[in-house]
Order: sequence, then C-alpha cells, then structure tokens
Amino acid sequence: MNAIVKNIPNGITCLNLVAGVMAVICAFGGRDALWGLDGFAWAWIFIGIAAVADFLDGFAARTLHAYSNLGKELDSLCDLVSFGVAPAMIMFNCMEAVGSSEWVRWLVPLIPVAGALRLARFNIDTRQTTDFIGLPIPANAIFWIGYSSLCLEGTEFLAEWYWFAAILILESWLMVSPVRLFSLKFKTWGWKGNQWRWMIIITAPVLVFCMGVSGLLWLIVAYLLYGLFAMRK
Repeated sequence: MNAIVKNIPNGITCLNLVAGVMAVICAFGGRDALWGLDGFAWAWIFIGIAAVADFLDGFAARTLHAYSNLGKELDSLCDLVSFGVAPAMIMFNCMEAVGSSEWVRWLVPLIPVAGALRLARFNIDTRQTTDFIGLPIPANAIFWIGYSSLCLEGTEFLAEWYWFAAILILESWLMVSPVRLFSLKFKTWGWKGNQWRWMIIITAPVLVFCMGVSGLLWLIVAYLLYGLFAMRK
C-alpha cells in the first residue's frame, strides 16, 4: 500500500503529460471541427487540464508526504511537453491558420528550448524556493493561449511576422531571464504578505469574464507587472 500511495503524485503527473500530448494532437486540428469544438479550443482545454494536474501532483505530494527525486524530474519532463511543446504547436498552426508569413512559424522551437532551460535551472537552483527567477513555464503556456485566441479573433497585427517574432523572442527570454517573480504558494491565507498573490487570483476571473480566452494574455502581463512591484518592495 505504501508503494501505491507514494506513486499517486507520479500518476497525477503522468496525467499532465497525457493532456499535453492531446493538446499537441488537437493543435494540428486547427479550425477543423473536433468533438463539437475546433482543434485550437481543445488544445487550450487540454493545456488547462495539464495545469490542474500540475497543481494537484504537488498538492498530493505535500499531503501524502510522497516527495521523491523521481517525481521532481518527472514533473519537469511532463511540464516541458504540456507547457513548452504544446503551446509551440498551437502557435505553429495558428500562424498558418491566420495567414502569417510562412518562415516565422519556424521560430516556435524557441518556446520549448527556453522552457527546457528554465526547468533545468529551476531543478538545481536553491534560490527558487519561495519565488521564481524567470517566468514559470506554465505562465508561458497561458500567455500563448491568450495570444493565439487574439490572433484567431482577428487581431491582425499580432500575426504580422515582426510582432510575432519580437514577442516570441521576448517571451522566451523572460523564461531564462534574471527577473524575479512571486510564486502562488501560500504559507498563510491572510492578505498581509500575500497581497500580490490574492491580486493575481482576483484579476484572473475578471479578465477572463471581460475578455474571454484572450484575457489570459493580459493575465500574464499583469502577473509580470505585479511581480516587478512585489519584488521591488
């Protein structure tokens, strides 16, 4: 029984990976109808499922006291697929769907490359126990969900090669940058000391309610701005 309990977090982590692979598959469905929605919508949903699994595996590990080096490495490998490769494939197919320049799509491998560097550094960096150095890779995936939604809704300038290339390079750099950002891990539930965490939690549903899926892009912009203010203080 102990062996089963010990591997519950790893099982949840593998669900993260399965959802990430499904997101990659659905991204190639593009605007074609698939189970009542188009492929892009299903890709966004599966990344959302992966994010929930990514949260739950850590919660399960803490609750069951089932930490392991295997679990830590497995989590990073799965995150790379779900939050690095999957958003890259969404953007690869999104740029084709909106008629952007053919060559610019081939910049998307920068997303998982920067994500891999981010995860590898996180695993060996003892400074990132209470906050982050560089944009977390799940936040990167959330940003690209919002970006692809804006492009598909007809925000044409975002599909121009110069805008897309510049934003992709900036977003990839943010993952490996020295920028310090707060984590969403709560030690207490009070406002004091957690005000920036509560603010981003409050901001998220407001943006999504007002702007739909595209609000997720602005959520990550807000997170970056809140993070800069929080770390300065």
